[in-house]
Amino acid sequence: MIRRFLVAALLGALPAWALAAPVTVPDHRGRTLTLPAPPQRIVTLMPSLTEGVCALGGCARLVGTDRFSNVPAEVLALPKLGGLEDAQVERIVALKPDLVIVAPSARIIDRLEQLGLKVLVIDSNNHAEVQRGLETLAKVLGTPDRAVVAWAAIERDIKTAAEGVPAGVRGQRVYFEVDGSSYAAGRSSFIGETLTRLGMGNIVGPEFGPFPKLNPEFVVRAQPDILMASARNVEAMPSRPGWGTLKSVQQRRWCSFPADQYEFLIRPGPRMGEAALILAHCLAGLDKARR
Repeated sequence: MIRRFLVAALLGALPAWALAAPVTVPDHRGRTLTLPAPPQRIVTLMPSLTEGVCALGGCARLVGTDRFSNVPAEVLALPKLGGLEDAQVERIVALKPDLVIVAPSARIIDRLEQLGLKVLVIDSNNHAEVQRGLETLAKVLGTPDRAVVAWAAIERDIKTAAEGVPAGVRGQRVYFEVDGSSYAAGRSSFIGETLTRLGMGNIVGPEFGPFPKLNPEFVVRAQPDILMASARNVEAMPSRPGWGTLKSVQQRRWCSFPADQYEFLIRPGPRMGEAALILAHCLAGLDKARR
C-alpha cells in the first residue's frame, strides 16, 4: 500500500503531458511521425502554421517562428529564425525543440532530420489540405477536438460570406495576384476554392496548378472582370505593358487590399473564413459602385 501511495503521489506530481501516450500522425509526405508525448517545445517556420498552432491551443509551447509570423501578438517576442529558404539551422537546434513544423517547400527538412530533430511537414494548397493540416496539428498537440471547432468556424464564415456576394457580380472572372511577379491564385488553390464558394469565376483554370507564375500577356488576353491584389500591386497595374487595355483597369474594377487585410487572404489556416468575409465585402462594394 505504501508503494502504491508513493507511485500515485509521484504520478500526480508530473505534468499531464508527461503522462500522455505517444502521438503518431501522418505528415504530408506520406510518412508517419511518432513522438513520445505531445510536443512542449515547438518551432514553426511558416506564418499559417504558427497561427494554426495558436488557434489549437499550443501557442505557449512555441519557442521560435519564421520571421514573418506576426499573429497572434504574443508570437512577436519569440526568436525569429528566417524563412523557407534561409532558415537558421544552428539557432533552431540551439532552441532544443521537440518538434519543428514546416511546409514542404522548406529547404532545411533533410538537414534538420539529419541533426536528429523531429520534423512535421504540413501542406496547405487547398481547403482539404488546410482542414487535414489543422486536424494533424490538433492531434499532435493533444487537442483533437479543437480542429473540429476551428474548421466549423471557417465553414460558417465562408457560408456567411457567400450569402453576402451580390447577384450582380456572381460568375464574374477574377485575377487574384499573389505577389508582384505575376504569381496567381488558381482555381485549385485555397484562395481559388474560396472564390468558387463565393460564386466567382477565375481566369486561371485547375490545369495550371494552385499558384502558377503567369506571363503578363496571359492576363491581358484573359480580360478578367475583376482584379484582386495588394494595394501596392494594384497601384502598379495601370503602368504594366498592355494592362491599360484591360476593362477592369479602365473601370477600376479591382479589390485593392491593404497589407494587414492581404495577409488574411494569402495565409491558409484558421483565418480563412475571415478572409472570405473580406473578399465578399469588396465584391459587394464593386456591385454597389456599378449601379
